[in-house]
Amino acid sequence: TALFTAMSIVREREQGTIEQLIVTPIKPLELIISKVTPYTFIAFLDVLEVLALGVWWFGVPVRGSVWLLLALSALFLLTSLGIGIFISSLAKTQQEAMLLTFLTLFPSIFLGGFFFPIEAMPSWLQVLTYVVPLRYMLVIIRGIVLKGVGLEILYQEVVALAAFGAAMMLLAAARFRKRLE
Repeated sequence: TALFTAMSIVREREQGTIEQLIVTPIKPLELIISKVTPYTFIAFLDVLEVLALGVWWFGVPVRGSVWLLLALSALFLLTSLGIGIFISSLAKTQQEAMLLTFLTLFPSIFLGGFFFPIEAMPSWLQVLTYVVPLRYMLVIIRGIVLKGVGLEILYQEVVALAAFGAAMMLLAAARFRKRLE
């Protein structure tokens, strides 16, 4: 979602249509929401698709609450969309947006605990993983799907993900508004 959001906003800026939207009476927040909404729905369809494939194709049982998993996935999506909006405020071209997105995506995959356990990383890298939102989401997914735990166990990860998501959205909105004006 970060890549799609960043690319679409930068494409609008390159084509000059973002300036046309700016002169309309809509507020910057409304503009951001209108740009992000389609990608939110697409991302949610992806979440449902992967969840369905995992359950029916690979036989992975969901031991916890599917509703809790979807709600926390929405929280992670907001974080990812905030990263995309922030990247779009930095990039001038679609190539820059793509490269900046990959620059944030690849370290997230490697430092989030997706490929390598965080406990097996050197201590300085373990400290660095605390600024990677994927770290918290992977703990949440593993906890709900594999272990069946609830919010009371995942409280710290949810708070960290919410704080990171709120900070990213505020930073992205401030940077985007500043860029618009």
